Amino acid sequence: MQKITTEFIKTFIISHNIAFVATQPKLCVPIISRMCQKMSHGIKFDEIKVCDNLIIDGHHRYLSALIMDFELGQVLSNSTSATKKTAWNLVEFDEEDWDTQAKIAYLNKLDAKYNKLEIEFVNQILLDE
Repeated sequence: MQKITTEFIKTFIISHNIAFVATQPKLCVPIISRMCQKMSHGIKFDEIKVCDNLIIDGHHRYLSALIMDFELGQVLSNSTSATKKTAWNLVEFDEEDWDTQAKIAYLNKLDAKYNKLEIEFVNQILLDE
């Protein structure tokens, strides 16, 4: 799998037509990388929430799925007065991990349960990075 870096993500964004518009101005590269790694092993994720052409919830999932050419469902949601469009080329990508090791372990357990997999398998996916 291609190493997921800020530069890789920015190049991907420039070179691809992205259907949904971002409403989150900053995303976390390590989270995207973990999701891509899991998707490369067939791990499925919850649907993203959209309103018209806006992503309301699921920016990391959506971008990861685009990078991995992975099918991801969508459910309708609502926007609020606080919802602000952000062009993908203006989204900032943080190299610092927003998740603690405890949160990563928790998310791995959720992913294992959602996908009916052994936790050891999900944990190993991230160790193979």
